[in-house]
Amino acid sequence: MNSIKECFAIILNSNEKDSRLAARQVRKLLYTAQGRDERKDTNKIINTAPQNYAQIKDDWRQENFVLAISVIYFTHDKEEQPDFLFPWLFQLLIHQNGVIRYAAVRMLENEIWPLTAHIRFPGHPGGYYGELKPALADSIIYSLLLKLNELSADLYRPAYKKYKYVDSLPASPYKSVQMVLAQLEELSSSNYVDSFNR
Repeated sequence: MNSIKECFAIILNSNEKDSRLAARQVRKLLYTAQGRDERKDTNKIINTAPQNYAQIKDDWRQENFVLAISVIYFTHDKEEQPDFLFPWLFQLLIHQNGVIRYAAVRMLENEIWPLTAHIRFPGHPGGYYGELKPALADSIIYSLLLKLNELSADLYRPAYKKYKYVDSLPASPYKSVQMVLAQLEELSSSNYVDSFNR
């Protein structure tokens, strides 16, 4: 397993033990020197992740695949379409497997930080997404808030009312959605989120 591309081939095609080892190897390989071809392979893996994931039948293979994607996810090409994987991440966020849900939470939280940079640092030039205009970032944030609130309403159960903090909620898709919402609200000003709720 000398390349990320090779690791993903093993994750998708090999036995359970080798698939698990390959998923863990991705993290080690990410921080080694990558050439131009390796970066192209990584971007291609990320860009085709939803399609490849849809073809996976084994639960353990789905888990290994999502874990490996969550390691390399932040390297995707953000300028062209920063929210292109959000529909897939929303599916993962309500998955019954907690490992998959938590990986989706981490990936969404990684996206929230740069999307809200213009709110936290008004007038600051540049940013993580390069030339992403604040209006486009606002549009993405509003869409994200809308979808997360829809999921939250669908997943809510009266038993959750007794929990005061998100951390104390039982592990569930509802808690995962609430974790992302809490991160989004924390990184945005309260006035910003209130303007969306109006």
